[in-house]
Amino acid sequence: MTQIGIVQEGPDEARVAATPATVQTLQKLGYQVVVEEGAGERSSYPDEEYRQAGAQVVSVTDAWASPVVLKINAPTDAEIARLSDGATLIALLSPALRPELVESLAQRGITALALDAVPRISRAQSMDVLSSMANIAGYRAIVEAAHEFGRFFTGQVTAAGKVPPAKVLVAGAGVAGLAAIGAASSLGAIVRATDPRPEVADQVSSIGGTYIPVDVEVEKSADGYAKATSADYDRRAAEIYTEQAADVDIIVTTALIPGRAAPRLITASDISLMKPGSVIVDMAAAQGGNVEGSVAGERIVTDNGVIILGYTDLASRLAAQASQLYGTNVANLVALLTPGKDGALTLDFDDVVQRSVTVVRDGEVTWPPPPVQVAAAPTASAPTQEPTALAEPQKMSAGRRIGLIVVGIAALFAVNAFAPDPLPQHFTVLMLSVVIGFYVIGKVHHALHTPLMSVTNAISGVIIVGAMLQITDANPVVQVIAAVAVLVASINIFGGFAVTRRMLSMFTKGGTQ
Repeated sequence: MTQIGIVQEGPDEARVAATPATVQTLQKLGYQVVVEEGAGERSSYPDEEYRQAGAQVVSVTDAWASPVVLKINAPTDAEIARLSDGATLIALLSPALRPELVESLAQRGITALALDAVPRISRAQSMDVLSSMANIAGYRAIVEAAHEFGRFFTGQVTAAGKVPPAKVLVAGAGVAGLAAIGAASSLGAIVRATDPRPEVADQVSSIGGTYIPVDVEVEKSADGYAKATSADYDRRAAEIYTEQAADVDIIVTTALIPGRAAPRLITASDISLMKPGSVIVDMAAAQGGNVEGSVAGERIVTDNGVIILGYTDLASRLAAQASQLYGTNVANLVALLTPGKDGALTLDFDDVVQRSVTVVRDGEVTWPPPPVQVAAAPTASAPTQEPTALAEPQKMSAGRRIGLIVVGIAALFAVNAFAPDPLPQHFTVLMLSVVIGFYVIGKVHHALHTPLMSVTNAISGVIIVGAMLQITDANPVVQVIAAVAVLVASINIFGGFAVTRRMLSMFTKGGTQ
């Protein structure tokens, strides 16, 4: 039975790599778990809870001596020296930015797995620590901004006067950006967002934000991570940031490119246009920063009264929940590495996830891994084809739309004029149901319930209306079919809303799941 050690982080980190709940998960995989004394105290997980979960609470030396060590932040040189020969270390290592750390780990002859190298593929989502932590950090960025801003986010009209809503700009609509957009929108702010990927516009609008497009063609990412943008994009984006800086109250920047320094988005001249008391949260401060003048881990106030937050511990400021999500991600990775659930950790380099996260294997540097293709690359057009031939479908012209409407009306009148009874009556009901159904479905807002349910419920509503009109028909066969249609469509509608209610209750305190 292999022993897994949970070690305590440094003084600036409140999270812990495993919670009592994930300790039990690791034990079910056949591992013996030991926890360094006091490792979970700052995350509100006392030693007694680990003991109750079945773990042993041990000294720092015994925890680091484990064959498998789970950690959050990259180890220091002193911590690397504590690892036992042939040990396996699982942590956030940033191998692309810290080659010297990779070399230090290789010299010890250990195996090192980088949790921040999990590929962005569907089956690896349960191990994606970066997304879990970015979600928490994006939310916390808005909390920190609201604390510094010192005013309402939502607009109010009171007897003492009108209070305008805060205006928030989020640069980057990835996981962290979307979390920030959702948090700011829920507080009542006017939220705008930019991102090189136009396909995120629907996601931004679905959580209450307004997407600001940068009308320049950009290269699509094939690995799920952000790519460097073109000079044309950067030029137009800079103009937008300048325009927005003069108008908004809060800016949150989230732009990161794996393996590279963070791109500069907000310049000193942009900051000089902002109103006194405005707040900027630079979530990329640890990698150089998106904001000129930001300092990693510090709060800066500019000469014109703009507050710049370069905090690098946003996820750690929600330590209990962050530890829970991090620990779950780690447990899922360990489960992948333990196919026999026998407490024996094995590496399979034929598995793309295991190959991607392995930075060092038995002292041999295995970074960088082979590229992982997670999105279909755009097919190159033949030389004789127009470059826009495979672009998004053309919208129907107004003339063609009018022509189809005229044809439909003519067909309706032709059927009514020449078809024998009762075909005209049924055909008229069908045509009106289609027209009404089209407009009903198009007007159902997805915020009411999921997009799939909104469409199916609208279709079912059209079916019920049509069936109720037919249920009084003299033909008993028509009556039976109409009654069955009403029954089945009603089941679909009530079932859809019952599922929706259960989904909504998950986000309500005291709700049932």
